[in-house]
Amino acid sequence: MTPSTLCVLGPSEPTESKVMCFHPWSDVTLPLMSVPEIRAVVDAWASVTEELGAQYPWVQIFENKGAMMGCSNPHPHCQVWASSFLPDIAQREERSQQAYKSQHGEPLLMEYSRQELLRKERLVLTSEHWLVLVPFWATWPYQTLLLPRRHVRRLPELTPAERDDLASIMKKLLTKYDNLFETSFPYSMGWHGAPTGSEAGANWDHWQLHAHYYPPLLRSATVRKFMVGYEMLAQAQRDLTPEQAAERLRALPEVHYRLGQKDRETATIA
Repeated sequence: MTPSTLCVLGPSEPTESKVMCFHPWSDVTLPLMSVPEIRAVVDAWASVTEELGAQYPWVQIFENKGAMMGCSNPHPHCQVWASSFLPDIAQREERSQQAYKSQHGEPLLMEYSRQELLRKERLVLTSEHWLVLVPFWATWPYQTLLLPRRHVRRLPELTPAERDDLASIMKKLLTKYDNLFETSFPYSMGWHGAPTGSEAGANWDHWQLHAHYYPPLLRSATVRKFMVGYEMLAQAQRDLTPEQAAERLRALPEVHYRLGQKDRETATIA
């Protein structure tokens, strides 16, 4: 999987942008790919982070899946934007994580993971190296946060075992998403890790690698949540609690609804 360079211009700052196609077949999305195929995607994410991170302080990997999220290219793919500055959300995460580490002596998201593992009610999936949860601050109906159990600052730092496990838990999560309303579930997702570039060697131990998933669907394959009116002008509102969302996702099967009965039995045995 080789990402192709699209442009090297930004509106006011030097920016590089790449597109990475997930699969040679145009209709195969991540939940319908095999774990080894998804592992190749993980490796490509790590490689492009290392490549662009040698020059740029922020490398943003993200995927917009589905027309509902503004994806105009039907071929499943993600994008990578590298910028010579820290974007607004990255700056907010930097301040929050640095302040917490300074006050408590450990990374914020490591402590948060421990608390959620103890409570269990917002957990969706757990594995040897990863966990998926609905964060207590979630505003999108089935928003999730994907976190490594070990302290990891950036994608290239993941071990082979952690990459294998990441591919597996991603397949399970995205299969659950598709199974929720039996549709190719739209979302925007992206990875956040410690800044890179010329300051990569600085102390970024307050950072913890994580991925955000923001899906818009609310009640069916066609009924979505809109952030409008009061939510745009005052405060976001939840249509269901994080605990309810996590419970519904946990209860869904990990075998994709599009698989035939024979494939379902094979996948269950495996």
